[in-house]
Amino acid sequence: MEIQYPKFTPEMKKTHKILIPNMAPVHFRILAAAMEEEGYTCELLGNCGSQVAENGLKYVHNDTCYPALLVIGQFLDALGSGKYDLDHTALIITQTGGGCRASNYIHLLRKALARAGYGQVPVASLNFSGLEKDSGFPMTVRFLRQLIAAVFYGDLLTALRAQTVPYELHRGDADAMLEKWLGRICGTIRSGKGYSSREVRAAMPAMAADFASIPVCRTPKVKVGVVGEIYVKYSPLGNNELEKFLESQDCEVNLPGLMGFVQYCAYNPSETARLYGGTFMEKHVSSLILGYLAGTERVMIEALKNNGFHAPLPFKELTKLADGLIGRGDKMGEGWLLTAEMVELVRAGYENIVCAQPFGCLPNHICGKGMVNKIRELYPAANITPIDYDPSATRVNQENRIKLMLAVARERLEDRTQPPAAREETAPRREAAERRPLAAART
Repeated sequence: MEIQYPKFTPEMKKTHKILIPNMAPVHFRILAAAMEEEGYTCELLGNCGSQVAENGLKYVHNDTCYPALLVIGQFLDALGSGKYDLDHTALIITQTGGGCRASNYIHLLRKALARAGYGQVPVASLNFSGLEKDSGFPMTVRFLRQLIAAVFYGDLLTALRAQTVPYELHRGDADAMLEKWLGRICGTIRSGKGYSSREVRAAMPAMAADFASIPVCRTPKVKVGVVGEIYVKYSPLGNNELEKFLESQDCEVNLPGLMGFVQYCAYNPSETARLYGGTFMEKHVSSLILGYLAGTERVMIEALKNNGFHAPLPFKELTKLADGLIGRGDKMGEGWLLTAEMVELVRAGYENIVCAQPFGCLPNHICGKGMVNKIRELYPAANITPIDYDPSATRVNQENRIKLMLAVARERLEDRTQPPAAREETAPRREAAERRPLAAART
């Protein structure tokens, strides 16, 4: 028997406000502007706190993926706030179409809505796989181009802010610059401009130059990379404000861009066809998509380098870093990309890495936590700490584990910046610090 649920119809575009779960705050603000330009009324949710997880636990089994529990809990918390007309409110959620459980979040969400008494609230699916045949949220070429622009803009702004905040002479300059550019980009997108490849590429050097003009003092800092499951990696709600915590510890944070995941998703279909057989088009469609993205990616990398910032590797080079470690046929969840990102970070000087993963997320435990020892064999400087996130994990425990990793990082930084005589004196203390995270990892 088919389960009946309210459908988001094209007519609701004029009558309903769409609530958007907040995964990547910078990127999703631009995404919301793109939806508004398309004629939708929407709001990017910002409600956080313990009540979000508690709401999710009421209607989602605690063995379910932690990101699903948080996204559903955030929706339910918002609907129960009294701020919205429930008869004219809709929700939107992405569906990947892959083997990850994320493809089924929409069904969990609909069941939770019905059980919580919000059965009249429709859910729209944002997907590229045609999973929701009757979706009233069509994926047009124009909107797709706006999404790509939002990801590129978001990646560049996130990288520029992260590499400026730890060194700025006047606290708040980088955040003010971020707000300036977000306001400008969102305003341009809402006016129907700013999303073509030409416009995005033209804006990138100006964005980087503006951040480079901020007065800084680049004293050596501990550099920390963050990888992991896509929601927990980017969402402050999912990772207990990990980026803010690392910044409070006087670290420079490197959060690999969301475009890498987009390119990974575009790359995988052709790799599947290459491994298991397929048509000529299936084997080469990824090259067409990646070629389209590569031009803007190249401009972003050049804008960063030309203004004195660290730039990520091109995706084409990133794929090679998985060789000898993990097969590129491993593409459940973040798959081989997670391993490759860790290697890229270590080689770029961000050898201190937090691998953020939902407890019980099998792909991430294999491709993330499971690859740590192998990466350490190849790169002895790798200082990687896997951190599990779920409702039962306390923030204090997570941060204490990260502090153990940072203790090693600070010892190594001090060792590199000290004169040779002082290095010999601190060697025993450094070796003891390096043993602590290993002991903690075993427990």
